[in-house]
Amino acid sequence: MHHALFVADPIGVLQNWLEEARAVVAEPGAMTLATATAGGVPSARVVLLRGIDDRGLVFFTNRESRKGAELRANPQAALVLHWPALGRQVRVEGPVEVISDAESETYWATRPRGSQLAAWASPQSRPLVDRAELDRRVDEAAAQYGDDAIPLPPFWGGYRVLPAAVELWEHRDDRLHDRTRFTRDGGTWRAERLAP
Repeated sequence: MHHALFVADPIGVLQNWLEEARAVVAEPGAMTLATATAGGVPSARVVLLRGIDDRGLVFFTNRESRKGAELRANPQAALVLHWPALGRQVRVEGPVEVISDAESETYWATRPRGSQLAAWASPQSRPLVDRAELDRRVDEAAAQYGDDAIPLPPFWGGYRVLPAAVELWEHRDDRLHDRTRFTRDGGTWRAERLAP
């Protein structure tokens, strides 16, 4: 299938590939997120893609975490989605913006209660004395909120990666893979085929 190589909208292809991945992959939205300090020291971890549209790709996290601190200092990111079962990979690069509180609230309301309590309890990326400290913090949060709705923490929310470049990669035999890189050119995308 070579349809992906000459499309005008790589985000549309990504959305289609995600749909196809849902049928064969347990966590199709798992993506590697790379950030860097102001000095350019990189770090990477896997996060979950929680929204995608023409504006970009959205994920949520504790903004006081290492990635949150790096995005404050250097609001640029690179993402990789890889579905080996489909022989496909997508790379996205671009600036990052903090999404609106309203968007974060909407997503927060869909999270399981345990995940909401964990967000309040975990001082993400900071050292813990031991596992018991984390368990105690969760118990304290559960006691604090009882049966009440758990509010969105002020330190937790979403980010949107605004695609400046998107690369679509499809497996071919003998390592002669198809790679097409799209770069934003104003309101349109410019495509070029890359050697595998």
